[in-house]
Amino acid sequence: MTDDLRTRALEALTAARTRTATLTSCVDDDELTAQHSPLMSPLVWDLAHIGNQEEQWLLRTVGGREALRPEIDSVYDAFEHPRALRPTLPLLAPAEARVYASDVRGRVLDILERTPLEGGPLLDAAFAFGMIAQHEQQHDETMLITHQLRRGPAALTAPEPPATGNGQLLPSEVLVPAGPFTMGTSSEPWALDNERPAHERVVPAYCIDTVPVTCGAYQAFIEDGGYTERCWWADEGWEQIRQHGIGAPLFWRREGGVWLRRRFGVTEEVPPDEPVLHVSWYEADAYARWAGRRLPTETEWEKAARHDPGSGRTRRYPWGDEEPTPAHANLGQRHLRPAAAGSYPEGASPLGVRQLIGDVWEWTSSDFLAYPGFAAFPYREYSEVFFGSEYKVLRGGSFAVDPVACRGTFRNWDLPVRRQIFSGFRTARDADGQTGGLA
Repeated sequence: MTDDLRTRALEALTAARTRTATLTSCVDDDELTAQHSPLMSPLVWDLAHIGNQEEQWLLRTVGGREALRPEIDSVYDAFEHPRALRPTLPLLAPAEARVYASDVRGRVLDILERTPLEGGPLLDAAFAFGMIAQHEQQHDETMLITHQLRRGPAALTAPEPPATGNGQLLPSEVLVPAGPFTMGTSSEPWALDNERPAHERVVPAYCIDTVPVTCGAYQAFIEDGGYTERCWWADEGWEQIRQHGIGAPLFWRREGGVWLRRRFGVTEEVPPDEPVLHVSWYEADAYARWAGRRLPTETEWEKAARHDPGSGRTRRYPWGDEEPTPAHANLGQRHLRPAAAGSYPEGASPLGVRQLIGDVWEWTSSDFLAYPGFAAFPYREYSEVFFGSEYKVLRGGSFAVDPVACRGTFRNWDLPVRRQIFSGFRTARDADGQTGGLA
């Protein structure tokens, strides 16, 4: 069992570092040190931050080793320095950052080989190693967002998703019956603190979209005056689109009667059957109102993704308990875009809901709050400091998320104005036909 844990931890750490290398080796040093948007860090900051977090948690805390570079801890403290100001810090140069991260990793692998994977919450089930692998993959997703924001020719390539979408042939929505289900987890070994503990929720019957809202459906909202009709928008959302002149998802533009988008350095026609991407919570909420529906609550999203009404059991993933494969979901930067709506039939939930995992993060109506019995671990700054009404919950992961950081219980959160993230949505309604109000 211990050997299996070591192997799993080693594979997760190695996969994350391979992806980090891909994201930081495809552009030159000038691109690595540039700030491509004030919303994001320079890529080289992320690179060294990954190494510094690994040093602090695995070398020092787990391994009990002396600090390699204690003088840079404050430079790479994400809470001490806002992203917009990070280019002004004394950052490690690209070559030095690579050497540092590699040096840390070499020492960490020695610790992984020698450390008993039991005897405390950080060691049990190799949790600390899994936490750091997830942290690196989350920063890899952040760096991929930076690549999307950067100007210039394409630096990344990937094959197209499988052409298996049949969204137009599927029922538009699925009825989820009323009743209890188990939300969250107390048993997933690498689940993070905000996913815990497992607890029962009783949910009224509701209907949820079979597939995420597509670009084509969202274009109908635009063409019907979605961005000009005040009635669809929350007050703060209306202020945002008026103040910033927003009239379409980020990276879209209309040219000659055709909607185009920029995607990782390539300009292309917006594909109508692909889930819409780069929309804020306010845009998702306005679309849902326009469609006579609403965003699902976080509880509704998770019940649709994990509950099996036939057996009454709560699954790890929509398809069952086995780890994701390329047949189940579009994950891990395997492709650089969402797959067409209706893809991945093998990843469907017991009720037939598609693409709940992968493709696009899905906005929910819920604020980011603690579950009953929540306990911060191993540090408050991961989740607890963000709890409240300021942040909205996203679920399900995107094509940019690695499977190690994506579960049926995994919770993401962001400000409702955010559009640069790989965010989309699906809609819901009460089973009695009432759409309800803001959650």
